[in-house]
Amino acid sequence: MKVIQGIEELRTYLGKEVGVSDWLTITQERVDEFARATGDNQWIHTDPVRAKAELPYGNTIAHGFLTLALAPRFSYDTYRIEGLKMTLNYGLNKVRFTSHVTTNSRVRMRVTLLALETTKGGFKTTTQVTFEVEGQHKPVCVAEALAVLYF
Repeated sequence: MKVIQGIEELRTYLGKEVGVSDWLTITQERVDEFARATGDNQWIHTDPVRAKAELPYGNTIAHGFLTLALAPRFSYDTYRIEGLKMTLNYGLNKVRFTSHVTTNSRVRMRVTLLALETTKGGFKTTTQVTFEVEGQHKPVCVAEALAVLYF
């Protein structure tokens, strides 16, 4: 994990990659838990037998929103900013699900700092988060994530 020494060091990452998370295996159990939590029980996510028979990948696929929902977890694993009291999710500018994530594949996330601006009481960041599957050249999700940092 990268440790960034406050807002001034964070500024040095503008337009650059901040870091890359460790790999995480997307298990069927994780996919099923997400399906239960969201009510999205479509068979392509939750029925391994049918998926093996009917999907070209031969396996179930994770929900796109499950992949995106891993952004905070991956961020915590990737970097930490010294002196930060809290971070608030401010939303997303755009999200693209550019490929699929089959269960039992490994996913990680790259973080690039696109913008940093002063806001009331803190700093608003725009980061590009890019999710990759091990062994695939094309990313599976690319999003612009917004957050407000408070020191």
